[in-house]
Amino acid sequence: MEKRSFRRLGRTVGVVGLGAWQLGADWGQVSEADAHATLQAAVDSGVTFIDTADVYGDGRSEQIIGSFLKDHPGLTVFTKMGRRLPQEHANYSLDNFRAWTDRSRANLGVDTLDLVQLHCPPTSVFSSDEVYDALDTLVEEKRIGAYGVSVEKVDEALAAIARPGVASVQIILNAFRLKPLERVLPAAAEAGVGIIARVPLASGLLSGRYDETTTFGADDHRNYNRHGEAFDVGETFSGVDFRVGLEAVGRLRPLVPAGATMAQFALRWIIDQPGVTAVIPGARNPEQARANAAAADLPPLSPETREMITVVYDELIRPQVHDKW
Repeated sequence: MEKRSFRRLGRTVGVVGLGAWQLGADWGQVSEADAHATLQAAVDSGVTFIDTADVYGDGRSEQIIGSFLKDHPGLTVFTKMGRRLPQEHANYSLDNFRAWTDRSRANLGVDTLDLVQLHCPPTSVFSSDEVYDALDTLVEEKRIGAYGVSVEKVDEALAAIARPGVASVQIILNAFRLKPLERVLPAAAEAGVGIIARVPLASGLLSGRYDETTTFGADDHRNYNRHGEAFDVGETFSGVDFRVGLEAVGRLRPLVPAGATMAQFALRWIIDQPGVTAVIPGARNPEQARANAAAADLPPLSPETREMITVVYDELIRPQVHDKW
């Protein structure tokens, strides 16, 4: 698999990683055995980078990855912190950072976390000198190797990129979320900040597997967060109305190259964007993990195909999402 560099971290990773939210919670039940099989399939397919968070299953995702790491040293694992308490600026303190990272270190079974990301905190956090000073202290104490941020909004990403210690920005980027292409990716490339593309399949919409009859379980955020009832609505289907998303997928489907799936096509589009370091599709089973990794083997999409994706976005998706995030 192609490798790309987190320049400020001094590490390279496979361009397709594994997002481990599904292995914790909020996507239906995944057994520990299935989670381990999924991780193994990803690694066997060339994945070297796993992204998780302390809030995924209240630590379950980290613990599963930690048990996997015992027999698979050398993987790069990023985690996230900050969403286990109310989303108030005052909670982003050095004392809390120490407690949160100590818990993640225990869950993952490591002395030093490769990198920890602020997990979509309140917007004011991104401009706080005290917050970045506290993160620098964690690096000095060797609790973490480096730090980054996960954001909802473009302006949050730009504020973080301007900070010299930020090694990575994780942002929603997919064929239904094009706004980061305008300023975030160029700014990150210039600064040497890694870009992690999250929610790459728009919560599965861009997999092409859903239709008007599809339903989701009560414990699946695609059921209970359609209108932002639990967290930012942009995390579910990238904020796109489900029926509009299905219409857009219908228009994109004829563009999928022969021999590729709709999901692989969507992932390849992200890989082709200048400035992207890694994309982190989730997987609930080995088959999904292997198929996602295979997107890295597809040839780059043609300029004509990329232009058609932009046309579909402008006509159907832009009015719903472009001015919100």
